Formats: sequence, structure tokens, C-alpha cells
Amino acid sequence: PAWLRRLCGQLLSERLMRPSGVQAVVRGIMEGTGSGGAGAEAAAVDWRKCDTVAKILASCPQQCLSLEDYYRLVCPQILDLLHIQDKLTARQFQRVATTTLLTMVKEHPQLAEKYLLQPLLAPLLRCSET
Repeated sequence: PAWLRRLCGQLLSERLMRPSGVQAVVRGIMEGTGSGGAGAEAAAVDWRKCDTVAKILASCPQQCLSLEDYYRLVCPQILDLLHIQDKLTARQFQRVATTTLLTMVKEHPQLAEKYLLQPLLAPLLRCSET
């Protein structure tokens, strides 16, 4: 029903914009993926799930006041996904983060540059300035 879809979307949006919300959502959706069967079918399911999560993260929710606010709150959390230490989940989280980054760069290049690319490339830029 429409009311349930709306309520789930609202709860998901609220969670994403909280501290560590992106990681909690990704963990919740990806739970159980990649730990079982190793094969072409399992890998395909894993990729599809990662792509789906990335699309969710790249989409600004209707409840958010502005696209820039959403990027400001969510992008640092997406970059944090690149630094997960647990080897079992790191690959999936990195896959989700890179796919989300690519999607955001394509859809809103200026905001993605400000909130994703500049922080990501800052260490390299500092090294090249010296």
C-alpha cells in the first residue's frame, strides 16, 4: 500500500541522514550477502544488491529540505564506507561506495565535487602543492 511505502521511505530517509546512518542502512540491506555460496549466481546477486543500495543512497529523499543538505550529511558517510576494516564486509561496502560516488558525480557533478571528490582527493592535492 502507498501509506506503507511512504512510511518506509520516511524512516529510511531519517536513518540515512543521522550519524552512521548510511553504514547502518548498508549493513541492514547487505546482511547475508556474499557469505554463502561462491559462484557466478551469488556474485551477480551481490552486484545487483550493491547497485540497488547505491541507487538508494544517491537519491535525495523527498523529506530532505535541499539536495545540498542531503549531500552535506550523506557524502562524508559514503566516503567512510571506503575505510571499513572488516575484510568480509569491506569489499561490498567499497563496491556500494564507488557505485554511489559514480552515480552522484553523473547526476549532480558540482555537489559531488564539493562533498565527495574534493575530500577524497585532498591528500593527493596537498602532496602535489609542495
